Amino acid sequence: MAETMRADAGRSRGPKASKDELLGYYRQMLLIRRFEERAGQLYGMGLIGGFCHLYIGQEAVVIGMQAAMAEGDQVITGYRDHGHMLACGMEANGVMAELTGRSGGYSRGKGGSMHMFSREKNFFGGHGIVGAQVSLGTGIAFANKYRKNDAVCVAYFGDGAANQGQVYESFNMASLWKLPVVYIVENNQYAMGTAVQRSSSETHLYKRGVSFNIPGEEVDGMDVVAVREAGRKALARARKGDGPTLLEMKTYRYRGHSMSDPAKYRTREEVDEVKAHRDPIDHVKALLIELGHADEEALKEIDRDIRAIVTASAEFAQQSPEPDAGELMTDILVGA
Repeated sequence: MAETMRADAGRSRGPKASKDELLGYYRQMLLIRRFEERAGQLYGMGLIGGFCHLYIGQEAVVIGMQAAMAEGDQVITGYRDHGHMLACGMEANGVMAELTGRSGGYSRGKGGSMHMFSREKNFFGGHGIVGAQVSLGTGIAFANKYRKNDAVCVAYFGDGAANQGQVYESFNMASLWKLPVVYIVENNQYAMGTAVQRSSSETHLYKRGVSFNIPGEEVDGMDVVAVREAGRKALARARKGDGPTLLEMKTYRYRGHSMSDPAKYRTREEVDEVKAHRDPIDHVKALLIELGHADEEALKEIDRDIRAIVTASAEFAQQSPEPDAGELMTDILVGA
């Protein structure tokens, strides 16, 4: 496992966040964590079909980036997408209903775990083809520049997708045309079942944009405030017209690649070590208590509130009807 995953006593010494900001980050990350735990349970009960990729452990990345973004900015990502949806403000009810293939879901039950969208929230997927979202996100950024709308597209991809050819074609165009896009590599250390050092000749993925004149930065993806600060700089650069930035978020997924992956390629001790010393939610919890912003009881109350929201979403999903057969041929083509 990469050396950046070891405990770092200086994590809280960087940029500061206010009480309200930290409480907001804690609540949002906890919502993703509890939602994903319940999704895993529903999958085990046979209520979620197909693939299901959980975001547990990586919550600080998307919440930190969302805190840095402005109204109108867009998000596009791969198939590990539930956390991104919730961070964008999509309702837990609609996301869970989509996971279970019900008509109350964001894609009316036809997209499932990997393919749901919300134009209202500027969330453009959820894409099952590895790396496809990078070229699509670059296209969104091109549209932003063409329209002169001051928006920036944030395109997420994983360490496995970092080896896909279309990623580098996108880098070239984005740099050449100085497109307003921020590329986020969520390096969770394992592409499916392969450790990054076994699949990548250059394991410092933030350097992958160098030959395209794209600046890169390695970020502690387990520290929400560090992510926010790096995101602010990259977004400001894009908005100013200076083109893309590549941010490598060093993070870690606690579960397997998907629900069908037992993750036997790593030891239980490795996972426990990260949970004990690097957990992004525990980090914010410790800050809140250390700074006197909240006590254990107040944080437990937040957890109870979040659990109620997630329980309600699971109930909504199970009560929502399956799509009508007449929906089979809808949403196939866009009318003129």
